Amino acid sequence: MRILSVLHPGGGHSGLLRERAVSAGHELLEWRAADGSERPVDADAIAVFGGGMNVADTDRLPWLEDEIELLRAALEDGTPVLGVCLGSQLLAAAAGAEVRRAERPEIGWFEVERTEAGAADPLLGALPERFTAYQWHSWAFALPGGAVELARSPVCPQAYVLGSAWGVQFHPEVTGDILDAWIADVASDPDALAQDYAATARFELPARLAAWNALGRTLFDAWLAAAARVTAPARAARRARP
Repeated sequence: MRILSVLHPGGGHSGLLRERAVSAGHELLEWRAADGSERPVDADAIAVFGGGMNVADTDRLPWLEDEIELLRAALEDGTPVLGVCLGSQLLAAAAGAEVRRAERPEIGWFEVERTEAGAADPLLGALPERFTAYQWHSWAFALPGGAVELARSPVCPQAYVLGSAWGVQFHPEVTGDILDAWIADVASDPDALAQDYAATARFELPARLAAWNALGRTLFDAWLAAAARVTAPARAARRARP
């Protein structure tokens, strides 16, 4: 399976998705639209990650609109998608939902609770009923029409599914080097700066990151398996062509 990983300035790399995709024998293609590079074609599934911008920046960053169009097309043709943080918001926007500033930022470790529907979902059902998730966002999505909420925090929805597309507000992909880069650049985020996040951020990592990475691997393995089931007929058809 060929997976397109869409990355943004300030968002790091594919993190644990790269690890799990390679482990499962998939091909991962990373694309940074902001660089003006040509998008790889013929991907079987799409993962869209976070960054230092938001959906409201489409006027000054027109490539974000290109990503929204990519996701809109994926929703229409049933291509499996996983949107993470900004990616979940872009996916929601592609589905016609509102993306707005959250009631308050969630930057750091926050409790997430699975919904009843989440328990039956192939992705969120693989995670505990309650878990502590790593987050870094000041904006939040409204649920798109037809979507099912899979998890939430006291601040906002945290996960949803719409057809073969999933969005999660938290960051299952983060590795130590991704977080080191984010924390070193904390001054670029006024909300993180206002709460003096850099002063405490690294103290919590040794006690929390390993457990969170275990859940991240579980989530990505579940998504890769779900995506492979959806795309199997198309991949079989391609192999059968003369």
